[in-house]
Amino acid sequence: MNVLIVEDDALHRAFLNEAVRAALPECGHVIEAENGLKGEGQARTLRVEHVVMDLQMSERNGIEAARTIWRERPDTKILFWSNYSDEAYVRGVARIVPEGATYGYVLKSASEERLKLALRSVFVESQCVIDREVRGIQQKTFGNSLGLTDVEYEILVDVALGLTDKAIAKRKHLSLRSVQNRLQQLYEKLGVYETPGQGSEGWFNLRTRAVAVALSRKVLNASAIERAERDLRQSAGV
Repeated sequence: MNVLIVEDDALHRAFLNEAVRAALPECGHVIEAENGLKGEGQARTLRVEHVVMDLQMSERNGIEAARTIWRERPDTKILFWSNYSDEAYVRGVARIVPEGATYGYVLKSASEERLKLALRSVFVESQCVIDREVRGIQQKTFGNSLGLTDVEYEILVDVALGLTDKAIAKRKHLSLRSVQNRLQQLYEKLGVYETPGQGSEGWFNLRTRAVAVALSRKVLNASAIERAERDLRQSAGV
C-alpha cells in the first residue's frame, strides 16, 4: 500500500506522514504533494489508490484535485482532512464523490487517535468515515426542508457569477418561469425578504442580498465561486 498526502502546510504534511506510518504499518511508501495540482500529477503517475487530501490549497484546492483523481481512477480511496466544515465544502465534496466510492471527512481539530482510526477505516476496511460535525452539516443541508436543493444551490452559484435569469435558464435547461420560481424559494430559505426595521421595503437588491447572506452563513465560499467560474469558462470555450 502506498499513500499520497496532499497538503500545503509543511508541518501538517510531517504530522500526517507520522500518523500514516503509525496507523498503517503495511504502508510501503508515503508520497507528499504540496498542492492539489501536484497531487493530481503524483496520483496519475504513481497510480496511488490511497490519498489524504487537504481542502483549502493554492494552485488547485482539494475538491478540484479529488474530482480529477476520481474521474481518472474512481476506486481511489480519499480521506479529506480539513479545518473546514462549512456547508460550501461539505456540499462540494458530496457533489464529486463517485457512486460507491470509499471516502472520509475528518476535521483537523479531531484527535490524533481519531485520525489514525479514520485512516485504517477508510484505507484498510473500506468504510466511509465522516466526523460528527460534518455529518450534522450534511443532515442540515440535505435532510432539512429549509436546506437548498441541488438545483437551488446551482442557481445561487450562477447568481453569484452574475448570470441573468435567461442565462441561468439556458445553462440549466429550465424555463425562465422555473428559474424565477426557484429564485423565490431560494430567497425565502435564505431569509432575504426579512427587513431590518419598519419602512425598509425596497432596501435590498434580492440577488445581491442572497449572495451576501449565503457567504456570511458559509453556504457559499470563494472556492465554490472560483470553481464555478472555471467551469463556466470551460463550457463557454473561453
